[in-house]
Amino acid sequence: MYESLFNRQRQFYQSESTRSIPFRINALKQLKRSIQYYEAALLDAMKEDFNKGEAEAYLTEIGYAYNDINFTIKHLKVWAETEKVKTPVTHIGSTSRIYKEPYGVTLIIAPWNYPFNLTVAPLIGAISAGNTAILKPSEHTPAVSRVISDIISFAFPEKYITAVEGGIETNQSLLTLPFNYIFYTGSSHVGRIVMESAAQHLTPVTLELGGKSPAIVTRNADVKLAAKRIVWGKFINAGQTCVAPDFVYADASIKEELLRHMKYYAHKFYEEDVRDGKYMRIVNQKHFERIGALIHGDVVHGGHTDPSTLTIEPTIIDNADFGHDAMQEEIFGPVLPVLSFTSLDKAILDVRDLPDPLALYVFTDKKSEAASVIKAVPFGGGAVNDTIFHLANPHLPFGGRGNSGMGKYHGKYSFDTFTHEKSILHQTTCFDFPFRYPDAKLFAKMLKYFWK
Repeated sequence: MYESLFNRQRQFYQSESTRSIPFRINALKQLKRSIQYYEAALLDAMKEDFNKGEAEAYLTEIGYAYNDINFTIKHLKVWAETEKVKTPVTHIGSTSRIYKEPYGVTLIIAPWNYPFNLTVAPLIGAISAGNTAILKPSEHTPAVSRVISDIISFAFPEKYITAVEGGIETNQSLLTLPFNYIFYTGSSHVGRIVMESAAQHLTPVTLELGGKSPAIVTRNADVKLAAKRIVWGKFINAGQTCVAPDFVYADASIKEELLRHMKYYAHKFYEEDVRDGKYMRIVNQKHFERIGALIHGDVVHGGHTDPSTLTIEPTIIDNADFGHDAMQEEIFGPVLPVLSFTSLDKAILDVRDLPDPLALYVFTDKKSEAASVIKAVPFGGGAVNDTIFHLANPHLPFGGRGNSGMGKYHGKYSFDTFTHEKSILHQTTCFDFPFRYPDAKLFAKMLKYFWK
């Protein structure tokens, strides 16, 4: 169905137009101008799809895109330079270089939770590396998807960059094509399908998935500040964030104090928005019902749901355990179970037994505790004494491992992800050592000396 579109992009890529650094920089500038032109429409679309307010939309989606484009334009020339590397003495007379080469025609499949940001962020990497791209925005946020299509068609010819709207059938059709790279953000379940489809063409992939990201709070934490930052990180975007704290694991000695502060900040930050109908809603009926079914047990804050607006009040569940329904899957909504431990070593073992999460947060003023958690638990990335904010640092790679994904991006790492590093040895023709050839035993002795 999309084969002709794919072939047009492949033909355009093979013309080598996209390889020019000035072409890439101009494309990034054109993308920024197009976003600016459609900014008001984008804000309206986010409001329409899930009641996202202007301030939050700018903070987490539009402003982030502008910053990413500016950062990439500033550094692209250096990133794209051919890199000269060392050559061992066994290769005397030669030099070694790494050439930065685009992959070709790329596919970017975006999720619905940050529908603009998580479409544009990988696109910036694809453009900066010199690729063409077909974007598949989420069908669950149709208003934003329409504006994304408008932004892309305003900025680029479809033979270079284009957006394709549609549902599961569209994804399935696109995944049959022999793309040179696929970048997918979404659930682990669909991630497996994407990887299986990519394997048919041996297409490399980046999978940005999710998981149950813990927030571990030790007895040595600044408890009030921990509560404030956990509540903000969890309930922003109505909890529909892949790196939101999915559960709190607190030392039993400070848990009650932590809960008291968490309830205070949940009320302070979000009560007015909930009351006035300004709090973000859940993306659709299916997810609303799924998340609502998780609200039971010792609900100490929130718990109210409104089917007419698909709104779920920020909810905290105390005295949860690993058998609670909210602990069986990634919540992806404004429900936060709180568990307690009496031994940090035991807590580390408990978390390590779970599938590798995309993020982990540890709250402590004791460096040795933070180091123990970071060293012992496998996870994608995270923060000490904060949540989510690590995403805003373009110098840090963002990505998961195991069940939470593979590959990385953000800043230079986005460029690297969409770039093939071609290793080339440049050998001299001024002389030729005879001992390197099969009739010279000296060469073997020399290698043994240098490599032993």
